[in-house]
Amino acid sequence: MNAARDTAADAPTDAAVDPCADTDTDVIVVGAGPTGLLLAAELALGGVRVRILERRAAAQRDSRALTLHPRSIELMDQRGLVERFLAHGRPVPGWHFAGLDTRLDFSALDTRHGYTLFLAQARTEQLLAERTRELDVTIRRGYEVTGLRQNAGSDGEGGPGGTDGGGVEVAVRGPDGTVETVRARYVVGCDGGRSVVRRAAGIGFPGTDETLSGALGDFATVDPAALDRARAHGVLAVPLDPQDAYPDGPEEGRAGGLTRLVLLDPERMQTPSAEPLTLDEFRASLLRICGTDCGVARPRWLSRFGNATRLAARYRAGRVLLAGDAAHIHFPAAGQGLNTGLQDAMNLGWKLAAEINGWAPPRLLDSYHAERHPVGRAVTENTEIQTLLAELTLLPQYRRPAAALRALMAELLGIEEVNRHLAGLVSALDTAYPPDDAAADPLVGRRMPDIALTATGSAAIRVYELLPPGRFVLLDLAGDEEMRQSVEKAWGTRVTALTVTEHDPRTDLDGVREILVRPDGHIAWATRTTAVQTRRTERVRALTHWAGLPAGG
Repeated sequence: MNAARDTAADAPTDAAVDPCADTDTDVIVVGAGPTGLLLAAELALGGVRVRILERRAAAQRDSRALTLHPRSIELMDQRGLVERFLAHGRPVPGWHFAGLDTRLDFSALDTRHGYTLFLAQARTEQLLAERTRELDVTIRRGYEVTGLRQNAGSDGEGGPGGTDGGGVEVAVRGPDGTVETVRARYVVGCDGGRSVVRRAAGIGFPGTDETLSGALGDFATVDPAALDRARAHGVLAVPLDPQDAYPDGPEEGRAGGLTRLVLLDPERMQTPSAEPLTLDEFRASLLRICGTDCGVARPRWLSRFGNATRLAARYRAGRVLLAGDAAHIHFPAAGQGLNTGLQDAMNLGWKLAAEINGWAPPRLLDSYHAERHPVGRAVTENTEIQTLLAELTLLPQYRRPAAALRALMAELLGIEEVNRHLAGLVSALDTAYPPDDAAADPLVGRRMPDIALTATGSAAIRVYELLPPGRFVLLDLAGDEEMRQSVEKAWGTRVTALTVTEHDPRTDLDGVREILVRPDGHIAWATRTTAVQTRRTERVRALTHWAGLPAGG
């Protein structure tokens, strides 16, 4: 492999230049949506040369998604970015499951961010694009991937530095229609539900076709007095800030407010989501549903969405990987899609960077599929449940029992344990990755709580302030004076080791002597062993398993 620096990375982001000027790059990320942008940033943070190819000539102006859930906000916090998002978003402590009357209480969850952040997708993408620019990531807009081919040795099992001769050749059509070839060591498809990367890699996408569709519209003119009536009839009505919902839109029309209305119309729910939606149709649907058209006018955006539900058979095929909607699609129930994609990116980024940098232990990259595929399945299943709870009320033969079922579900959500369970599911705060070792500590695989602490040699006052560099963090809670020096000598560029002198008391940390936190904020290893020498042996084993062989090892 040519060791020359990727000179194109020094060009201004989004510049319309030839992406093939230097074909020697580590990773090509296909798609500049939230998942692709965060993944590229994570790869660059790990020292990987990465390039984003996006078929659209300009950033997406419309905002299909509007929410960041608690776990996604935690991820931004772990990279020192959360204040940027909070400056533009609006916290909402309660959320919904299937639109039931009883709300999910995120404020009761074990997190500093017990809320959904109401933030338009366009603003989320703008903030993540700023992050990629800070890390010198190149985004090439107007470049469409049309196919790819994996070369010999592309099973991804090559040695350090990628010297196995494998790689991926990507066919790219530029703005002038010319198709050229870009070569990379890995390709990640973040290119949506119709992913070209997924099809070209031969990865199956089993699931169910669309059986119903809903409609949404962003309107500059509505009758505020009619909105409560619309909400009472199941229409979602949400105020939007045009500056956030359309940050790159024309200046005129960005003044004043917008209102998003989302509905399911029994008479139109069999309409294919690909069919254009008109203002007259939207008004007619509102009249049928709630007896008023809510005075909607001056639509900024009208669109349909469907309930096709599919999950990629595998998230990795050799040197090609999938994340976000390229790996899973579903009805937008409870706003989980964008959030699941961000969490895919956070899981994959450090693992792929470790593989490329040559220190990844065996099967680390394969753990991306092992950990995230079950999460994708859980999300597709819970959105199907929510869709069914909504759809049944629209079918005359099921309307009465469906209403009774929804009333029962709303009553059950009034039980604290039930509410907590579903809130943990939708927020993704309960996401835990099963440990390899059945004898592992109960903390392993769970997200690390953002406890307040004081650590020798660090100005950080809480755990998440230790994570922005994207390294493992090893916390010594037992005062082993030898730990920090020995770990930094052997794994110094991969692991930050700290002796904690004080921390928040928590019952789940009682007796814990050391904790190894992964770059994505999940717990890789924890021990309650009191014998110092035994604990040191466990520590070396855990670090080798997760952070690779020690220097000189």
